[in-house]
Amino acid sequence: MARNDQPLSEQEVQDALAELSGWSLDDGKLHKSFKFKDFGAALGWMVRVGLEAEKLDHHPDWCNAYNRVDVHLLTHSAGALTELDVKLAKKMDSLV
Repeated sequence: MARNDQPLSEQEVQDALAELSGWSLDDGKLHKSFKFKDFGAALGWMVRVGLEAEKLDHHPDWCNAYNRVDVHLLTHSAGALTELDVKLAKKMDSLV
């Protein structure tokens, strides 16, 4: 896989998608909608992910509506998907 801040090749993106459950490509970004029991569960998850995102210095584009969190990941400095996006997606999945 490419270095953290280097764009992934098309093959690397496809390999990552094969490893990531429920994630898809949407306008060149990794996308997933997470659904929780209620607002509190969604917010708690967002806080846990936020702390992990700070450690990676990589922050998601996301939107919360009651019990749903829609996530789009892209490394803005690279203008493409990078290993950072894949790492954060895996971390998000592990924190559900």
